[in-house]
Amino acid sequence: MDKQQFCDACEKVIGEQRQRRGIGTLGEKTLHAVLKNYYEPHRENHEIKVGRYVADIVGEQGVIEIQTRQFFRLVPKLDNFLEFCDVTVVYPMPALKYVSWLDMDTGEVSPKRRSPRKYRIYDAFKEIYNIKYALDNPRFHLVLCLMEMDEIRYLNGWSKDKKRGSSRCDRIPKEIIEEVRFDCVQDYRLFIPGSLPVRFTSAQYAKACSISKELAGMGLNILNYLGLVERVDKVGNSYIYTVAD
Repeated sequence: MDKQQFCDACEKVIGEQRQRRGIGTLGEKTLHAVLKNYYEPHRENHEIKVGRYVADIVGEQGVIEIQTRQFFRLVPKLDNFLEFCDVTVVYPMPALKYVSWLDMDTGEVSPKRRSPRKYRIYDAFKEIYNIKYALDNPRFHLVLCLMEMDEIRYLNGWSKDKKRGSSRCDRIPKEIIEEVRFDCVQDYRLFIPGSLPVRFTSAQYAKACSISKELAGMGLNILNYLGLVERVDKVGNSYIYTVAD
């Protein structure tokens, strides 16, 4: 993690985009563009065709893809890229987020307010569940990039204040807080808290991680696929798990 290089990427991208277009009319989304410049400052290595698809970055480390959401869309790309080289998927997550609202009629942007929602590494389960088949591929690497960011949303929702059901305009990265990297199967043991009993249910796993039961189910499905936890019994509708040796 290089905070100065990240600041340089922010200044470069945000300065250029604001000068050309302004808020709400950006071409490439700011978060994606900043991370692309952070992980590869040399723009000649951006948007390179590998096989049938175009990669965000191609360099000495192979392919780097910045994926802000909808990991299921990565599947055909991963199938293609992993035939040729190492692939690193970077997933930016808002560990700290401030939200402001853009009035589409006036162009006015409200003062930003801190969001109560804080993402942690377990929140990645919802996305990486869609590409779990690639996690044990020795050519595959994952980076969870926890960041502070500003989010600008359109006041175009269905509620009276137009906030519920609104759509996102852009996300502006402010600071990189932590990078969590997974390079091999054993690295995913980070998702197994030490407070778990020897035999545990998904409900106990959810409590240990302070996440929802739905998210816990996805996480245990991933960890079971990777051979890091095992289903050893079933009581009623609940599987009983244990941590694999």
